Amino acid sequence: MIDLARQLSVDETPNTLAELIMKLADVSGEIAAKVRLGALSGVLGSAGEQNVQGETQKKLDVIANDMLKEALLSLPQVRAIASEEEDNVVAANHGGAYIVAFDPLDGSSNIDINGQIGTIFTVYPARDEVACDSSDQFAQPGRSQVCAGYMLYGPSTQMALTTGGATRLYTLVPDKGVYQLTETELRIPADCQEFAINMANQRHWAPATQAYISGLQEGSAGHRGKDFNMRWNGAMVGDVHRVLMRGGIFLYPANTQSKVHKGKLRLLYEANPMALLVEKAGGKAVAGAENILDILPDQLHQRVPVILGAENEVGIFQSLSR
Repeated sequence: MIDLARQLSVDETPNTLAELIMKLADVSGEIAAKVRLGALSGVLGSAGEQNVQGETQKKLDVIANDMLKEALLSLPQVRAIASEEEDNVVAANHGGAYIVAFDPLDGSSNIDINGQIGTIFTVYPARDEVACDSSDQFAQPGRSQVCAGYMLYGPSTQMALTTGGATRLYTLVPDKGVYQLTETELRIPADCQEFAINMANQRHWAPATQAYISGLQEGSAGHRGKDFNMRWNGAMVGDVHRVLMRGGIFLYPANTQSKVHKGKLRLLYEANPMALLVEKAGGKAVAGAENILDILPDQLHQRVPVILGAENEVGIFQSLSR
């Protein structure tokens, strides 16, 4: 079985990028170890602070963020980092070729109930004409990503990764601290019968979203002519992982609530990396009318609607939203 380092070499990943990915992999193994111990390692509960999003931080949010931040800032090829838990861009090394953005622990509400959580990350080329600590470093469309991935801390720790080619899946061997390739190329079927959405927000959705979900709920008795199952993890990383593994569609649309009227998920370090992983697996990812990867960010923590997964099913949603 081939390991992560060997596969990156086979894929002709530049050495500096491969080293960066391996560093992320190493840190994720350390985070996974803390997650496995849970209450035994004192990482559960609230940190008593709020992040820039106005969300209450969990202890493990802060711990994971500090671990990733320290590791990345030590690499000479990293020029700057951005995190969900940091108000602003953090400058690293002036001559670095890459900038890195990440959500250190997606699914924070699941931490204290032993639910699915994960780390999402993305890597872009650094911009020589922009200061290291400027948010303009990250003012690049998602198609500029040179690498995107996530680690899912579940019964086993897994990493989904693309460096511009196929979306591959790796599984951590805990006693060796090594990721082994377990799926050479993930593929999302164009059609599906499974969807993921937070139904608690139904009354706040736009009419087009209401109509789309109603069609799914009507099942074989409705105009869609087939039954659909609903799944919802409360963590984007878990829901998107399921889509990559067995198909389906994931939706977090905009709604009329003031905090999410433009979407809830962050473009830079949630929507963009997941969109690239999905597209490289044959799926589609949109924010309403436009593809997520074509959006030019106008602020560091910008939020967008996210609809991604099975290509034909995403197309049906779009047709109703026009």
